[in-house]
Amino acid sequence: MPYDRGAKSKLPTQLTESIESELLRRHKATAATVAGLLVATLLLSIAASISKTFLRHQQNPSLDMALRITILIFGLGSVALRRTRFATMRLQDIGALTGASGLLRTLEKTTVQVALIGAAISAMGFIATLLTGNAFYTYGATLVAVFVLLYCFPTRSSWRRTLQQFAQVPGDPVSPAQAE
Repeated sequence: MPYDRGAKSKLPTQLTESIESELLRRHKATAATVAGLLVATLLLSIAASISKTFLRHQQNPSLDMALRITILIFGLGSVALRRTRFATMRLQDIGALTGASGLLRTLEKTTVQVALIGAAISAMGFIATLLTGNAFYTYGATLVAVFVLLYCFPTRSSWRRTLQQFAQVPGDPVSPAQAE
């Protein structure tokens, strides 16, 4: 059945109390995780800035090119992963099969995975700085990692809208169009 964008959601505008409490709990944990990884990324950049006077500067062209390509792939890959996992048809299927709880689990898991990719980008830059003594690696990687972490940062309103749009709440009447 194709998705009709013009159709109103069959869900009530208010979520049930148990779904709302699960939304608050999962969102809080996910937002704290992403914020912690953002702080860790910024701390790595500060550590690289402080330690650059203690590191010996060495040129390594092969590491330079490999790191730039890897950071680019990880950065673009994190955007592609998030867009793929949050595709409308996929969220519709998850909401229909597993309901609000499964949808929240998907939102949480995908957000944390994308945030971990951002943290990995930052760690790669810091390791390259330690190997070469060039703080630019950490600064460039931090820039990309901060973008990824801010891109995936969860907002409660967007999660609530996603639930209202895609979740199948138990006890909701199924319309004949949805039954087909």
